[in-house]
Amino acid sequence: MLLAMKELKAVIHFVCSVEFWRMALLWPVSLLTSHFQLLFQNLFPRKSNPYKRCVPPITGIKMPVCIVTGATSGLGAAAAYALSREGFHVVLVGRSSHLLSETMADITSRNKDACLEAFQVDLSSFQSVLKFKDSLQQWLLDSDMHSSIQLLINNAGILATSSRLTPEGYDQMMGTNYIGAFFLTKLLLPLLKNSPVPSRIVNVTSFTHRNVFNAQVNNETITGKFFLRSKCYPCARIYEYSKLCLLIFSYELHRNLGLDKSRHVSVIAADPGVVKTNIMREVPSFLSLMAFTVLKLLGLLQSPEKGINSVLDAALAPPETSGVYFFGGKGRTVNSSALSFNSKLAGELWTTSCNLFINSQLACRDLSN
Repeated sequence: MLLAMKELKAVIHFVCSVEFWRMALLWPVSLLTSHFQLLFQNLFPRKSNPYKRCVPPITGIKMPVCIVTGATSGLGAAAAYALSREGFHVVLVGRSSHLLSETMADITSRNKDACLEAFQVDLSSFQSVLKFKDSLQQWLLDSDMHSSIQLLINNAGILATSSRLTPEGYDQMMGTNYIGAFFLTKLLLPLLKNSPVPSRIVNVTSFTHRNVFNAQVNNETITGKFFLRSKCYPCARIYEYSKLCLLIFSYELHRNLGLDKSRHVSVIAADPGVVKTNIMREVPSFLSLMAFTVLKLLGLLQSPEKGINSVLDAALAPPETSGVYFFGGKGRTVNSSALSFNSKLAGELWTTSCNLFINSQLACRDLSN
């Protein structure tokens, strides 16, 4: 009885918040915007066909290495399994060593030939990410493998409903969903560039980025400190903003790498749509169950096994594919929001994020000294 009353109180409190109505009204609209684009493509086919999946190239390497963050459940676990079947040596990255072991056991039970490795990493902590980079390099050396990686999938993400801070004092949702992905990519870029075959970065973003109509980019917004000034924690706004940042970063990195004529590192954004995972675990269970039920009735809810199609399309697209936004599976792409292509915003995001990266490096060096 007490648990039921506590749950009811949590439901009423959340329903009365601005964030609930933002999620209930704006998120479905942004999702339908992407689906309408797919419908338009079906009615008026473009000259360019959907991207076909390719077999991972292996010239000069024993086996292509793929890193999947947030690999202990949902999309990450499904992607790790699928990519192990595509011939990748999959490196699973997650916060829980117990869940990593469970995921590896599950994948091995379904694919006896799977080559797996796991690392416990807290992506919201720069020190943890830096330690992972060093451990990964050592593992490649000890395993007598080429000092490179071929695929990085930045999948880790959370939807927090209450304010929590990272060890560096950033908002945890911004730290996990964007800053951690940026730091990890910057640290692993040399390994991606060192690959003897074309390599790729896939950033898993979300249709919710369409709900950000006007964005400021500075140290306060990137670290989430700006949002923490609100009376109530604006979880929906922060989630949307973090996914927009990840998307803009994808396009800007694509442009920067394109300036190098010898570039063979591609960058792609992938939007899985609505997938039944545990990302809404902090939302009152009654509301998350109701949302999933409605979306299932509308035919918009996918299982992780179906939801990874856009991620796999991005991961296995032809090597020359870069700077596009996969959505809806079957190799299809759609246009992201107009704001995501804002070059001024992209430049500001790149500069601010790089400064944050440098400051974090200096802070780690001070701690080690």
